[in-house]
Amino acid sequence: MGDALTQKSLAAVRHRVAVPAYDRRGLRPGILHIGLGNFHRSHMATYLDRLFEQGEAHDWAIIGSGVMPADVRMRRRLRQQDWLSTVVDLGPGAVSARVVGAMVDFVPVVSAAIVEALSDPRVRIVSLTITEGGYFLDASTGRFDSNHPRIRADAAGPARPRTVFGMMVKALAERRAKGLPPFSVLSCDNLPGNGDVTRRSVVGLAELIDDDLAGWIRREATFPNSMVDCITPPTTARERELVSRRFGIEDAAPVVCEPFRQWVVEDRFCAGRPPLEKVGVEFVDDVSAYETMKLRILNAGHASIAYAAALLGYDHVHRAMADPDIRDWLLALQKREIMPALEEVEGVAYPAYLAWIVERFGNAEIGDTVSRLCANGSTRQPKFILPAIRDALGRGFPVAGLALELALWCCYCRVAGEVSQVPELSDPLSARLRAGARASVRDPRAFLEIREVFNNLAESQKLLGAFARWLDIIDGQGVRAAIRRYIAEE
Repeated sequence: MGDALTQKSLAAVRHRVAVPAYDRRGLRPGILHIGLGNFHRSHMATYLDRLFEQGEAHDWAIIGSGVMPADVRMRRRLRQQDWLSTVVDLGPGAVSARVVGAMVDFVPVVSAAIVEALSDPRVRIVSLTITEGGYFLDASTGRFDSNHPRIRADAAGPARPRTVFGMMVKALAERRAKGLPPFSVLSCDNLPGNGDVTRRSVVGLAELIDDDLAGWIRREATFPNSMVDCITPPTTARERELVSRRFGIEDAAPVVCEPFRQWVVEDRFCAGRPPLEKVGVEFVDDVSAYETMKLRILNAGHASIAYAAALLGYDHVHRAMADPDIRDWLLALQKREIMPALEEVEGVAYPAYLAWIVERFGNAEIGDTVSRLCANGSTRQPKFILPAIRDALGRGFPVAGLALELALWCCYCRVAGEVSQVPELSDPLSARLRAGARASVRDPRAFLEIREVFNNLAESQKLLGAFARWLDIIDGQGVRAAIRRYIAEE
């Protein structure tokens, strides 16, 4: 047994891991983060911890919050260890750990308590990691879904909000009534234009409640777009045991991640920001090219290997990447259909970026799972793959490989959880996806006609023809034959 992680135990573990050298008692909150899971702690909290270590910005510490059952569990675990987290960087052949101390509190998972914290004038940034599916988007349009039952409920009862956005709108109304400025809202989720999406959700709900308030938010608050990157798998008993065995720390909620981190942020903050550029964050005028690069190469890369890997029986990403067929399929799709459609990013060479992505995917220390990449396809595909398809169709570019990716997803949805080697279908639209995938055996259009996911893409004869062809090849010759066929085609 190691030392239980607490503020008092830092002196005992400092010879095994890096610990905060700054005085945490002098930290004051400036950021309230909603959805405090592993990614936030491997990314934003780690950047802030590095900044605090330089003696900078001690009035920008983090308060955690959230509205989901998982947030209740996370608060309980972190509270017993004084809001500290062990973050382990798993580099190939180089494993290191640091106790991150950037967090100073975690609001009870109660609406009134969260609104009170959001109304605190010390909070100048509200950041979010609520997953791609948490923004109440209409899948058919990509816009804010003002008719969602939970949104309608918050609009009808704004004094007792239950959604993240309802709580923000109520807090912004209270700040306005007290003559306080609004906060900036910083999304850290993998969404194209994540700040713009967040603004539409907050302002859209406010418009259902109070037009004047909505106008004030639109004029005074800011919602910077950002691009975030750090592969961070879920914590299991494996990770807790690793931290205990290797570093002698008993941490109820450690984080393991790759050593690579990137954060590019539009420099639009209405109430100030910490000087994170001192620890590697890039502040730019327009983040769109960076986010498209990451979404189309890293996230779409994950999507393209996920279903092929699952259908071929792989459980871990690094093992799949050791398969030459899967690696070459990823490279061929990127080089032929995805990277040629991207606009240039100053200082970035796409071939070098892709090579770095392949190396990261192959990092065995991470232990990233194929099942994680396969989950929630109905929310991930519309963010990572379908925009590339629409872009290619609109510009007359080839879509054969992108159609193969959809065919692999379709075949996965047919058999997930029913074949021993293929993980369970974990998706909010699982029943709809399974039904459409099974019907595609007779009519390939049946899968693409799931409008909640694909909108009108089934109307493209170019895409439909390529999709049907790949289904025939997979059904007749198998997954490996299909990806080899694509690799061999020029």
